[in-house]
Amino acid sequence: MHYFKPLNSRWAGLLLQNGNNRFMVFTETTSADKPHQLILVTGPARSGKSEWAEQLAAQSDKAVVYVATAQVDPTDAEWQARIAQHQQRRPAGWQTLAIPVELSAAIHTASATDCLLIDSLGTWLANVLEQDDITWQQTVTTLITSLQQCESDVVIVAEETGWGVVPAYRLGRQFRDRLGHLMRQIGAIADVVYLVTGGYALNLSVLGVPLPAVKRSNQADF
Repeated sequence: MHYFKPLNSRWAGLLLQNGNNRFMVFTETTSADKPHQLILVTGPARSGKSEWAEQLAAQSDKAVVYVATAQVDPTDAEWQARIAQHQQRRPAGWQTLAIPVELSAAIHTASATDCLLIDSLGTWLANVLEQDDITWQQTVTTLITSLQQCESDVVIVAEETGWGVVPAYRLGRQFRDRLGHLMRQIGAIADVVYLVTGGYALNLSVLGVPLPAVKRSNQADF
């Protein structure tokens, strides 16, 4: 079963297969009348989540603004190679903004004619990880508000963490917990949420059931 929906399409298509027979079921989407969309794309490392997000942005028929949240470290050759790989995939006509910290401000100032492609949420979080709990909650509130009020299409790439061993050090647990809570809050307001894994992009908004609103807690989810 596969789900197909261009970013600005009014129709969603569900490809079903029964033995050797395949057929498409089309339904009208409820978000079609919205002037803009928020899409969250998650997945583990090397899953292709950035490539899928790039495809979605390219389908928007808007001016794509690539928001790179990574901080450039000229001493880290492997990290530089990763950045270069992403740069080579992007069309020459896309604008690139380096926004390692002030993400909410970049979202707030986006134009209705733009499609923001933010890559990635986890990298941005790592840049502000040392914020205390009160400051972090303020940062999250500002980010969520900026996304809700944004007039442009927004595609956010986020890393799936916490599916394995609990990190042995405090900052690792803090990163896992904060990213998990933040992704859940963004997913709750997103028009579409994709999980990219095993060579497939799964539309969780179609296949899944939404959870209740997030309850804030200072305790980690073990």
